[in-house]
Amino acid sequence: VFSPAMDGGDRERLLAGTHHAPHSVLGAHPVPGGVVFRAFRPYALGVSVVVDTLRAELHDDGGGFYSALLPLREVPSAYRLLVSYEGAVQETEDAYRFLPAIGELDLYLIGEGRHEELWKALGAEPMTHQGVTGTRFTVWAPNALGVRLAGTFNFWDATGYPLRSLGSSGVWELFVPGIGEGELYKFEITRPDGSKTLRADPMARRTEVPPNTSSVIHASGYEWNDEEWLARRTQTPAHEAPFSVYEVHLPSWRPGLTYRQLAEQLPAYVSDLGFTHVELLPIAEHPFGGSWGYQVTGFYAPTARLGTPDDFKYLVDALHRAGIGVLMDWVPAHFPRDDWALAEFDGRPLYEHADPQRAAHPDWGTLEFDYGRREVRNFLVANAVYWCEEYHIDGLRVDAVASMLYLDYSREPGQWTPNEHGGRENLDAVAFLQEMNATVYRRVPGVVTIAEESTAWDGVTRATHHNGPGGFGGLGFGLKWNMGWMHDSLDYMAKDPVHRKHHHHEMTFSMVYAYSENYVLPISHDEVVHGKGSLVSKMPGDWWQRRANHRAYLGFMWAHPGKQLLFMGQEFAQGAEWSEAHGPDWWLLDPAYGAEADHRGVRDLVRDLNTEYRRTPALWQQDTDPAGFQWVCGDAAEDDVFAFLRLDAQGVPLLAVSNFSPVVRREYRLGVPEEVPAWVEVLNTDAVMYGGGGVHDPGPVTHEPVAWHGRSGSVRVTLPPLATVWLRPA
Repeated sequence: VFSPAMDGGDRERLLAGTHHAPHSVLGAHPVPGGVVFRAFRPYALGVSVVVDTLRAELHDDGGGFYSALLPLREVPSAYRLLVSYEGAVQETEDAYRFLPAIGELDLYLIGEGRHEELWKALGAEPMTHQGVTGTRFTVWAPNALGVRLAGTFNFWDATGYPLRSLGSSGVWELFVPGIGEGELYKFEITRPDGSKTLRADPMARRTEVPPNTSSVIHASGYEWNDEEWLARRTQTPAHEAPFSVYEVHLPSWRPGLTYRQLAEQLPAYVSDLGFTHVELLPIAEHPFGGSWGYQVTGFYAPTARLGTPDDFKYLVDALHRAGIGVLMDWVPAHFPRDDWALAEFDGRPLYEHADPQRAAHPDWGTLEFDYGRREVRNFLVANAVYWCEEYHIDGLRVDAVASMLYLDYSREPGQWTPNEHGGRENLDAVAFLQEMNATVYRRVPGVVTIAEESTAWDGVTRATHHNGPGGFGGLGFGLKWNMGWMHDSLDYMAKDPVHRKHHHHEMTFSMVYAYSENYVLPISHDEVVHGKGSLVSKMPGDWWQRRANHRAYLGFMWAHPGKQLLFMGQEFAQGAEWSEAHGPDWWLLDPAYGAEADHRGVRDLVRDLNTEYRRTPALWQQDTDPAGFQWVCGDAAEDDVFAFLRLDAQGVPLLAVSNFSPVVRREYRLGVPEEVPAWVEVLNTDAVMYGGGGVHDPGPVTHEPVAWHGRSGSVRVTLPPLATVWLRPA
């Protein structure tokens, strides 16, 4: 005689959380004599099944299992369960009557590591499936003995919510009817050793506010209003356009503001100062605020500290409508070891490298991704696409590229194994970066990727299909941070002017390699923390001289080939180094403090630098072409003077002259092109309104037929002390 009750082995596996195919035994199935219905409802007092007008009570088989054989000819297309609990009866769809809510093509692409819209296949997806609304949960956990779902909807008891394994893909799936937006959830994973671990969803699109760690079901309802911006950004490649970046740590820019409150203030501030872009320190969810976002646990979720995912979209939209591009820091180099996140996710190394030496990041106590595993590479490539497509991000600045590229990065001999060619290059990471860049550029027109890469790796911004001397293709980035320029120039500026003549080459050396890559000149958050001091406090001399040096340096930087990046607070010469706890010292700009010349003057200079920069194609049109730059004098070490020409595509020049000595140099002769009869000052960092001494040439300086600096003619200019002057043809 057929017994509808569940087989003992299946019962044990369901109770232990190790069942691979719960849908094969739960739900409704045709058997000889009718249709068997089985339910697994721990804590229920009784379960009935309702088919059309028929209602039948299931037999209590003990342990939370219920079953009955009903004399039906075929499995009904729809039925419901009535579940009785102490003091309540719940009518619900049966989660175990549904076919998988993820397609074969999705599973095939996941297995191949080629799913470019991975976030649409994995994670929690509110949907209507077989005519019923609910949420589909999918998670990649190939080493798990079983996966169950816990959340607010089942009082965090996962026992009755096992997922099914979808074969060799390593993906587990469950469609849960009747739940949606805003519910909290985690996956309970049974590891290979039989122990259990409760994990946040690696693909969660929304999270709880830290220190809470649950994932949140999210369906975006945001309607974008930035079509004009998206159309416009495709017109000129980033390296041929004005590109001046204000770097911001959102939680501390104005502490306490939400994404929507920031949208009321940040676009106006950045527009007023004339920056073309903001760059946000990592937005993805991270448990420890003191990591500034660089230790990510929720790669697909904007941090909940400042609001919801749609609130963040509102901020990006507001910046776009103000004509400002949005770059964000992206951290594919490593992830923290929190035991509720990615580390040994399914009980074995999964996202991290299986070799413990390769997995452990030597500097940060974190874990490095296994770029050789196609599903992991897919997780990251799709993540880059996700931020650009779902959040309309205009560019990704990729953090710590050098630590990915070199097997021996921060490692001693014996702590690393050479690659198959005997070299120190991480070939898996090279292939990953090439795939990420190629995929993002193919899918999202107008986007730019930027490498923070601190070594002389060849071809960081070369196209991926162009081989370099090392036999590797280019990495395919659009731009690269020029760390060499940053270190050399800050080292020079920190010297007392008396000693600068011995370090003159530190300001000219950058032009030796300026065209080897497409560069950004970064004065970033990294240079104003951990005892390094703020930019103005790095400068020598008294307070007047420090600010003069600061202004002169910014004038030199904005004229130098490469794009500009300045971290918040440095635009008004904040004296204290940055702290994520309280952000910039905005009170320095308060007129009551008497800050007119001291701090407001520097901010006014930054505004004018950006204004002149944007309206002077010579400063950006040929940024990556040697034809856009000519030295006038690069060897005036005794004078601490640097002078050069920048040229636009039509050959129209801008003359930039920096005097890094504290002496006024009158009648200073410079060799210039004879076709320009007179030059007029357009910017002078010593102007009184910026807090300077007001030394300048009142009228145009005229060309004289006196050969100088290898040219047939020259001009005589007045150079203020510790200042940069820009001149253009009168």
